[in-house]
Amino acid sequence: MATRPSDAANDRGSQFLLDNFQRGLAHWNRERLAPGFPSADWQRRFDRDLKMQRLEGAFLEELRRDVIAEAAAVPTDVDGFIAWFEGLKEVGPGQSDPLFPWLAEQADKDQLRWFFEQEAAGEAGFDDLVAMTQVKLPVRPKLELARNYWDEMGHGTARGMHGPMLDALVETLQVEPVIENTVWQSLALANAMTAMATTRRYAWHSVGALGVIELTAPGRSAMVAEGLRRVGLSGKERRYFSVHAVLDVKHSIEWNREAIRPAVEEDPRRATAMAEGALIRLRCGARCFAAYRERLWG
Repeated sequence: MATRPSDAANDRGSQFLLDNFQRGLAHWNRERLAPGFPSADWQRRFDRDLKMQRLEGAFLEELRRDVIAEAAAVPTDVDGFIAWFEGLKEVGPGQSDPLFPWLAEQADKDQLRWFFEQEAAGEAGFDDLVAMTQVKLPVRPKLELARNYWDEMGHGTARGMHGPMLDALVETLQVEPVIENTVWQSLALANAMTAMATTRRYAWHSVGALGVIELTAPGRSAMVAEGLRRVGLSGKERRYFSVHAVLDVKHSIEWNREAIRPAVEEDPRRATAMAEGALIRLRCGARCFAAYRERLWG
């Protein structure tokens, strides 16, 4: 699904859906989340971080304004919300985008390489997002996010970790996933996911956004894996996408049952927050797909 005309108009008037802003925010996120050491200029860094957090918050509030009316109409009873949420797989923004059948059936290796380069550079790290989101959550959602994280971490084995699978495909395809070569739409998606996961007032937004990734990613992953198979990559080389095409189906079922359902049962306000987070994630994804098509299809 291409970006709707109203969305495109909103993008043109945005203060934050701009190349320079998203690149700056992406660089800041990488720096602030990297392990470091105390330094003499920590106060200067603190002042910079405070400024960036204000800008990040304003960026996320702009994304919220675009979905708040739609999310407010979503049912807040458990069964009604779960039905709406699961329906996003078919009718949510960006679903059934023609980019993915094209990647599966027609894209050549260089086009697949460019697509993957964008995805890898914009990857926020699902494992880290889950880890940051689960802080102080209620017991059942926290346990579900812990199980999901353990799968992402390969059940404690480096060979099974999803992050290194992604790194291995970067090496196989010989791409350079750097911020400077990445379209701003991909950076905006990663920046929005990072903002929701690292800022506690958006914790339930992050639960919804992560859950909708698990819900919608399997079909897209399967088509990318098919495209990589078609251009000659082995099963081992395309493992990152093949694993997500299968495992995320199970993850989605369990996330909805063990994280979303008990959360909404305990406090129906969380349904609205999760709806906003899911819609933000899907609309950011739809912008990515449209930008990718524009670049790949001319």
